[in-house]
Amino acid sequence: MLIAEALASGWSFECQFVAPGVEPVEGAGETLRLAEGVIDKVASTDTPQGVIAIARRPESTIEILRTATLVVVADGVADPGNLGTMMRSAEAAGADLLVVTPGTVDPTSPKTVRSSAGSVFRIPVLEVESLGTVRANGLVVVGTSSHRGTDYARFDVPSRVAVVMGSEAHGLADDAAVDDWVTIPHAGRAESLNVAMACTLLCFEFARRRRDASGTV
Repeated sequence: MLIAEALASGWSFECQFVAPGVEPVEGAGETLRLAEGVIDKVASTDTPQGVIAIARRPESTIEILRTATLVVVADGVADPGNLGTMMRSAEAAGADLLVVTPGTVDPTSPKTVRSSAGSVFRIPVLEVESLGTVRANGLVVVGTSSHRGTDYARFDVPSRVAVVMGSEAHGLADDAAVDDWVTIPHAGRAESLNVAMACTLLCFEFARRRRDASGTV
């Protein structure tokens, strides 16, 4: 259950709304009992688990950018399922945080939270006004493209890097405020990979290369 994941990750809760016959979640705030059938009308899933809770998201500040070494940036990513999957991949690869820019879907929307499989509770999420904020904190900002840039397998990964994933429909603008570009070559006729799939590939490859460079396992 996502509420248990949030509790285990240190999130605090204001209250929980519990359907008849369902046990409340210990530690998830004040229990408010719902009448029969109410939860089916207010829940965002077809088969709700019987408890809906209101949690307080821990605030991430700009300070985290000043020491981060591997950052994923979602720039205009519109689909909540994609953003949630990017969170999951970023956490699994060892990224320090996920940055979102204006135009990106709400990182706390229900589908994003579910798609993250609990990663939304563990990886810090920082909302910024522009890519310039990331560059101003000493990270090398690397844009991703389907048609330009260095083959990701030959790219010299910086010691502090932010990988920017653009929107599903348009990708990153050619004049995006990035320091360099990488691309994922592919043999098929598809124009590009799904943004979440590309993010996963790049996160794990960049993390592996940085480990190899530092001599860590």
